[in-house]
Amino acid sequence: MKLRRDSTVGSIVELILVIAGAVGIALIVQQFLIKPYRIPSESMVPTLTVGQRVLVDRLGERFSAPDVGDIVVFHPPTGADTSECGTPGQGPFYYDGPHSRLPCNKPTPNQSEQTFIKRLVAGPGDTISVRDGHAVVNGVVAPDAYTRPCGDKPECNLGTITIPAGHYFMMGDNRGESDDSRFWGPVPKDWLIGAAVATYWPPNRIGIF
Repeated sequence: MKLRRDSTVGSIVELILVIAGAVGIALIVQQFLIKPYRIPSESMVPTLTVGQRVLVDRLGERFSAPDVGDIVVFHPPTGADTSECGTPGQGPFYYDGPHSRLPCNKPTPNQSEQTFIKRLVAGPGDTISVRDGHAVVNGVVAPDAYTRPCGDKPECNLGTITIPAGHYFMMGDNRGESDDSRFWGPVPKDWLIGAAVATYWPPNRIGIF
């Protein structure tokens, strides 16, 4: 009887260790490798819908620069909390001359606690303007068949700025309903969390980006 009791206790201890190990591995994977995110808004429609789940590669951003066209999860500047640009007075509603509005060319200095997901449309040193909601990068309209038309809102037509070194310009695919870099500026590389690599929910939208 004593041997059986010791065996039972040992099995319970082993099970606890296995569960703890599995939880630890899952936490490490989420912290450093792959992490799931839920889409909270309509800013990436039609590519991503509200409630859709994506998997984000956290490892790749640590060792390489992201690519234009990637769907990226990141912390925006604190200006995103208040629609404030780091260059006072600049943003979609600032007029550079009688007709030209400008995107924000500089973020506020601090990182917001919010987490956003947008498409990276321009990188360090690129010039960008917005024409009918389309990103014009280095003078060329970027291919964007995945976007939703912008409409006639002020942020749909903007003049040209240059992206600072080490920064990336983000826009939502739902160009007329996205709070993005047009309002609060490019995002420093250190604030990027990772690139979305796949979607796993709902089942009818499962796929790889």
